[in-house]
Amino acid sequence: MKALVFRGGHLQLDSNWPDPKPGPDEVLIEVETAGICGTDIEICKGYLEYEGVLGHEFVGRVVKGPRELKDKRVVGEINCVCGKCDMCQSGLSNHCRDRQVIGIAGHDGVFAEYVVLPRRNVHVLPDAVGNDEGIFVEPLAAALQIIRQVPIEARDKVIVVGDGRLGLLAVQVLAEQGNKSNVVLLGKHAEKLTFAEKRGIRGILLDDMVLKSQWDVVVDCTGSAEGFAVACQLVRPRGVLVLKSTWAAGAVVDLSPLVINEVKLIGSRCGTFVDAINTLAAEQVVVNGLITSRFKLTEGENAMKKAQEPGQIKVLIDVKD
Repeated sequence: MKALVFRGGHLQLDSNWPDPKPGPDEVLIEVETAGICGTDIEICKGYLEYEGVLGHEFVGRVVKGPRELKDKRVVGEINCVCGKCDMCQSGLSNHCRDRQVIGIAGHDGVFAEYVVLPRRNVHVLPDAVGNDEGIFVEPLAAALQIIRQVPIEARDKVIVVGDGRLGLLAVQVLAEQGNKSNVVLLGKHAEKLTFAEKRGIRGILLDDMVLKSQWDVVVDCTGSAEGFAVACQLVRPRGVLVLKSTWAAGAVVDLSPLVINEVKLIGSRCGTFVDAINTLAAEQVVVNGLITSRFKLTEGENAMKKAQEPGQIKVLIDVKD
């Protein structure tokens, strides 16, 4: 099969990558559409030292698996877990001691014609959610994880730092959860801030922002050490800083303000797919307008380059012609 593979420090299309074969309790899925995530870009810079097929955001159709899933449009959770370790047994399977992560750690991803996933990872998409919307299930689940970890009250002043893919989803989730007038998106791109402003959420350009430690909840979605440093300057004493960013390069970050101001730092990663699917079906979060470019799988290398351009939000790869 054709697959977009990262190995030896290079990304390339392999037209003869081995077809995946499902084992017991696994499902074979024909990938229809996939989305490029910031993590994919960071892997190509050396993050996690992963090699293999990239990609973890997708919509596909089941070609082999349980009868109830046959021919269904599906999405898939990215953590493939053992179900037996202490983390799994305590309800924290996303932190499984022996997990593989699709397209990120130990498991081939979805920038390929086919992918195999455990049955437990697979969720059927309702007719109300199209393929282009379904691509956002995984990042929206990650955005919804914020409010599962940090209860947002109407009086809370909340700011999301970073106007990229995840930031534009997170700010909508937080505005829906709290008081929209108290939620702000901080970014570098006027056109991306406009997307939020059309939904009644105030956007501020970083160059126009006075960095004061006055925000109750700060969410860093920048994917950079520089963005994290900005977030640290915004959170008030005994406030909450939610870190959604991962980046490849090592960086020296001054954490002393977090200690001095007794800031609660919360790492936040994957969320619940069922919640994300229901949120999209109910149109509580808008994703129309977030797709800025799309390519064929054979153009995957160009797609990855495009995704790194400043004006891009979500770049899609149409795997099935």
